[in-house]
Order: sequence, then C-alpha cells, then structure tokens
Amino acid sequence: MSDLEEMGFIASPHTSAGRIPTPLGYRLFVDTLLTVRQPDQQEMSELQGGLMPDQPQRVISHASNLLSQLTQFAGVVVAPRRQQPRIRQIEFLSLSADGDVQNRILFTQHIYTSSELIEAANYLNQHCLGLDFEEVRKRLNDELRQLRGDMTALMTAAMEAGSEAIADTSTQYVISGEKNLLGVHDLSSNMTNLRRLFDLFEKRTGLAHLLELSHRAEGVQVFIGGESGIASLDECSVVTAPYEVDGSIVGTIGVIGPTRMAYERVIPIVDITAKLLSSALSTP
Repeated sequence: MSDLEEMGFIASPHTSAGRIPTPLGYRLFVDTLLTVRQPDQQEMSELQGGLMPDQPQRVISHASNLLSQLTQFAGVVVAPRRQQPRIRQIEFLSLSADGDVQNRILFTQHIYTSSELIEAANYLNQHCLGLDFEEVRKRLNDELRQLRGDMTALMTAAMEAGSEAIADTSTQYVISGEKNLLGVHDLSSNMTNLRRLFDLFEKRTGLAHLLELSHRAEGVQVFIGGESGIASLDECSVVTAPYEVDGSIVGTIGVIGPTRMAYERVIPIVDITAKLLSSALSTP
C-alpha cells in the first residue's frame, strides 16, 4: 500500500481516512485492468426501445435521458453538427460598434417569387430603419392589415422570427439527470465544488468544448479528474463517445459522474448508446 501511495496511485483524503484511488490510480485501472461488463437484457431493451428512428431532436433527448437513467449520473448529448452550407449570396453591412445580427429562416405556406421578396425587403427598409424591434412591431401591426394577403403572411412570419431571435435560449447540447449528482457522496460532500459543477452545466461553453474533443478520436474516451482541463470537473470523470449519421461523425454523447464510478459498466453503456443513436439517425 505504501508503494502505491508513493507512486501516486492511492491517497488518504485526511488523516483518519483510509486510502482511496487517485485520478492517476483510476487511469491505471481503466487503461490496464478494466474488464467491461455489457448491459444486461433489461438495459439493452430500454436502450433499443428508447432509440427508435424518430424526430432527430426527440431521439437526442431520449438518448440523454437513457444515459442518465441507466448510470444514475448526468447524461449529455451534443446536437448533430450542421453540414457546411454552400455560399449563395454575400452582403456587406455597416454596423455600429455594438451592432448585432440575427438570422432566421421563415417557413411559410406560400412560395414567394424573387420580386415579391425584394418588395417586402424594400418596404421594411423604407419604413423601419432606425427603429428597434418593438417599435417595428407596433408600427406594422396596423399597416399589415392594408397589405395584400400573401405579403401579410410574409411580414407576419418575419415578425414571429424576430420574436424568436430575441427570446432564443437554444443550446448546443441536451443534458439530463444533473440532480442525480446531488446523491453522490463524493460530490455532494463539497458544496463549493458542487456549485461550480452546476455552474458549468448552466453556462455550457466549457463542457461543450470538452465534448467536442471526442470528435477527434475513435471510440470511447474517458477523462478522469483534471484530464478534462476544466477545474469544475476535477472531482469528476467524463465518459464520451462520438455518434454518426450516414457514416459521418456529427456529435458526441457522454456521462458525467464521480471519479469513483463503475467504469466497467458506464463505458459499454455509452458505447452502445452511441451506436444505437447513430443507427436511429441514419438513413434506413
């Protein structure tokens, strides 16, 4: 035991406590001693039944929930990467120092011609420059009644898209089961670290960057403690795997839990979920 402690594989958290593995010790275990345990029949049935081909966003949400339920930790799924669009048009706009641009796609029942779209844009530019969105909305509410039907629908769609842009709170990934971590003694015993962890979940930017690293490697990746490079995760491990759509990697799934987790069980759950999600999202 003393040799293992000297090599940094185990440590005593305080004088009266027994020795426990360090992140270095868990890394040695995962890399050289781990024997994975495949999910049992019930767990496999839950995974297969919950990840049937469906609407992409719904399948992603189901995957996050299943990871959380089966591991009793936090499950996370990064949304699929969007394909790089082809350039269709380039415009240069002069903005003020604090200028902000919001783009939204309008879905309408009527198919508009190029001339109709130009007419609508010219109308808005002529009557709305210099106004904020609420002022534009107030001015157009009365005037929309005087426009012909098709153009009214287009203007209304533009106003609705503007409202969505202002209230947009969309995120890059779906996370489920964060509250499960409150029941993990290794994490809940230190409220300062726990607050930092939940702050990370709320801000999301740092965690999204970590999950993006999974795109650069094949198969399951395990980040133990400080290996993540994120201070809030120093007491945690993150097990991730990339998933595909039609053969191309588009996102990442993962489980976030304490460093003292059942790696032999969590790793195959993450691996199998990634494969099932790939199948559910790919073209039959």
